[in-house]
Amino acid sequence: MKIMKRALLVIDVQNEYFTGKLPITYPSNSFQNILKVIESANKNKIPVILVQHSNPGKDASTFKKGSYENEIHEEVLKRHYDIIIEKNLPCSFTKTKLESFLKENNTETVTICGYMTQMCCDTTARQAMHMGFNVEFLSDATGTLDISNSAGEISAEELHKAILITQQMKFSQVMTTDDWIKKIENE
Repeated sequence: MKIMKRALLVIDVQNEYFTGKLPITYPSNSFQNILKVIESANKNKIPVILVQHSNPGKDASTFKKGSYENEIHEEVLKRHYDIIIEKNLPCSFTKTKLESFLKENNTETVTICGYMTQMCCDTTARQAMHMGFNVEFLSDATGTLDISNSAGEISAEELHKAILITQQMKFSQVMTTDDWIKKIENE
């Protein structure tokens, strides 16, 4: 079996999603799975890239740069990581050093975990595929919350499922944390 040079993207696992205005509710075990994935990546010498979303400006209502909510969760920071990439838009590649880091490390495959499933995880996965990377999207190590706006409302579970189905159609190989761990340990 060909060994793929892989990198783990841990997207926006920040306090805003735990104690801020956007509490992640589904799936309930996503945070524990994110930590498990980071530990497995460390064990298997897969680079871990933490992505941190910041909304610039003093009037930002979420992810305000310099705020507690903007900080990466302390349990994530306790684990080994290779680099932190700061972004200001949903895509982790837009106006960041992510692409150059991946190319410098001869990365062929990016594995996506983090928050929110339908926003930054989905956008980053799509762009990664457009850029020629293989993409793995971890179904139980990504998460979201119920959404209601002028276009309608959707439960976290329905929204998460819709994104996973769409990702599997074209953009990513969708898999569980346990399946990913088995895969990397057998390569």
